[in-house]
Amino acid sequence: MDFEVWPEAIELGQLFAERGYELSLVGGPVRDLLLHRRSHDLDFCSSARPEEFEPILRSWGDGFWDMGRKFGTLGAIQHRNDGTEVRVEVTTYRSDTYDADSRKPAVAYGHELLGDLSRRDFTINAMALRVPSLEFVDPFGGASDLGKKVLRTPVDPEQSFDDDPLRMMRAVRFVAQLGFSITPDTAAAIADMAQRLSIVSAERVRDEFVKLLLSDRPRQGIEAFVESGLADVVFPEIPALQLEMDEHHHHKDVFEHTMMVLERAIALETDDDGPVPAPDLTLRLAAIMHDIGKPATRKFEPGGKVSFHHHDVVGAKLTRKRMRALRFDRHLIQDVSELVGLHLRFHGYVDEPWTDSAVRRYVKDAGHLYERLNRLTRADATTQNQRKAHMFERAMDEMEARVRELKKKEDFDALRPDLDGSQIMQILDLKPGPEIGKAYKHMLAFRLDNGPTDEVTATAELRRWWHEQQG
Repeated sequence: MDFEVWPEAIELGQLFAERGYELSLVGGPVRDLLLHRRSHDLDFCSSARPEEFEPILRSWGDGFWDMGRKFGTLGAIQHRNDGTEVRVEVTTYRSDTYDADSRKPAVAYGHELLGDLSRRDFTINAMALRVPSLEFVDPFGGASDLGKKVLRTPVDPEQSFDDDPLRMMRAVRFVAQLGFSITPDTAAAIADMAQRLSIVSAERVRDEFVKLLLSDRPRQGIEAFVESGLADVVFPEIPALQLEMDEHHHHKDVFEHTMMVLERAIALETDDDGPVPAPDLTLRLAAIMHDIGKPATRKFEPGGKVSFHHHDVVGAKLTRKRMRALRFDRHLIQDVSELVGLHLRFHGYVDEPWTDSAVRRYVKDAGHLYERLNRLTRADATTQNQRKAHMFERAMDEMEARVRELKKKEDFDALRPDLDGSQIMQILDLKPGPEIGKAYKHMLAFRLDNGPTDEVTATAELRRWWHEQQG
């Protein structure tokens, strides 16, 4: 085949060959070559052990790392004269396998390239290019599968997923990233073995889910995630959205609605200069989870109507619980659960526009999530009734315009009472204690209700409130 190969790859191959070691470009970079894509991160495998090729990488690059040493992997970086850089990782031929009860892979070194390729996740990643000879190695038909846009394991899928259950998550991730489909035998094996994913650490599963969600086609990935049965193991709240529908209780399928919200939210992400640069993990997670409280709150009302009262509150709690189980960062957990809890907040505005006080409270409560909350709210308005859709859009446009006008007069990002804690203590002649906190909270509410006031007016309100408390 005609390859336009990175000169750095050939250079590194020559350095390994001079010392009697094999080196091959493998995995994603080879796949990208066939797809005519370029990558600055190159993965290699070698017959050499880490202690043998470490000196080669140190001399070749101007940066070196060894975080993956226990897995047989070392890395280096070389900065080019044009200001770009090439990162490489080299791994000794190996086999990753899980013991029956293990949550981490055990590493065993292999001895030849074909054995290493046979242990890779899918045929499209089981191709290699020997360097510096440029011999293309494709023992499992990866190039053909790449052309067909299918995902298939190099060996029997049950054996492959038994060796490393995380490969099942990678399958649905590649559906999202590449737009490929999973072959029937591979899909059947995933469905049969989905429970084995439970032995993999939550962090590794989470990372695959995040890659899926940040891809170009997250909806396809989520649908494959659910259809495969993997979601039942990893994220059962998502398949639970496929609520039963019957002839007596007609209502939207919540899962289908959630997929629409995800796509609409993604369409509202901005470029790098905007307030919500794409791809935004916080917004996408909130879109996926905004209705996960509905199954637990569903109630069939008289007349065939269905209600989901307080599903926002319940959903926020479920969001925190699931994200903690998947070991997400606590700040991200807080932001996503806050968005889920607030996603219905705007709806009252459509029927009766808010006072300035209510607008201030909305912005204050949303805080740094304001732009994301508005996008989630817009995305959630999936009604097919064009009149209602236009009313909602106009109401949201109007509210955002009011916020912009209020922000010209007030600093919403630093919205505080007109009197600080020290002033409150001095005016009321009090020492630090719970009373000061209550007074501060009241003055903040007064500020939100009335906008900025002068010190005389604020002091009078504080004294009035304090007198009332004593009364």
